[in-house]
Amino acid sequence: MSIMNLPYSPVAPDQVNAVRDFNRFYTQRIGVLDPYLGSDLSLTEVRVLYELAHRDQPTATELGHDLALDAGYLSRILRRFESKGWLARVPSVADARQSLLALTEAGHQVFAPLQQQSSDEAAALLAALAPGEQQKLVNAMGTVQRLLAPATTPAPTRTIVLRDPRPGDMGWVVQQHGEIYAREYGWNSEFEALVADIAGKYLKNFRPDSEKCWIAELDGERVGAVFVARKSATVAQLRMLILAPQARGLGLGRRLTDECIEFARNKGYRKMQLWTNSCLDAARAIYAKRGFQLVKSEPYHGFGHDLVGETWELRL
Repeated sequence: MSIMNLPYSPVAPDQVNAVRDFNRFYTQRIGVLDPYLGSDLSLTEVRVLYELAHRDQPTATELGHDLALDAGYLSRILRRFESKGWLARVPSVADARQSLLALTEAGHQVFAPLQQQSSDEAAALLAALAPGEQQKLVNAMGTVQRLLAPATTPAPTRTIVLRDPRPGDMGWVVQQHGEIYAREYGWNSEFEALVADIAGKYLKNFRPDSEKCWIAELDGERVGAVFVARKSATVAQLRMLILAPQARGLGLGRRLTDECIEFARNKGYRKMQLWTNSCLDAARAIYAKRGFQLVKSEPYHGFGHDLVGETWELRL
């Protein structure tokens, strides 16, 4: 399906210009405007070679569909490859009208150095960057691919990392609580102030032998957090569980909660406690499935709304 036929939302002219600027920059940066990889082949021809080298006897119809190539144009490319001895055709048993395509030994010999050169050029592109910048670039490319891939295209594998907090993470946690709860529940700045106070006290009084924080990253970007705080020698608190919208549906909220429970058990706590609100259905479902029990429920007015605060406990 052509991009022009897809349903779309209005796009600002400056956004269109930004995409065009990026396209011009990137095609020049990777040498698409030059003879591709120093050969006499076009980018399209090299891509067809790549598919032939990595697929098990595809048909021309399959290649044309997957690469979105005009049938006539692809046919001319395949005839050229065949005339050079790079391509062999075998009649399809399933459909006599189709031929199965495969690179010959000569075709593989032509493709191999192009494959290596392409890898070398990608490595050189990354080598010019610091390690952190390399990963940032790769993550950004993955984001572009996920956003622009057709719905039927399998999404690239996503990388989830749980790590210790770094400078600046606590500010991010406070910001996420303020933004998400204001947007999704209409809570006012009182809630952000509460989270800021909790986070500040956690940093100031942090006890590494009995407390823990996890920052969750998805493809190199912060998307979640959770804390275990010491309430007493036998009681641990699960606090400030937060998950950005783009990370929902991946089981990350459950994983963060499980990390807290395991940590508390390993540290010898006998009970884990948390405070939440009755309107937070997703979080409450996670707690209930892990054996937390609702032990106290109390109406109150806070954050600009009439709410019901809840205390949940889990025997460890």
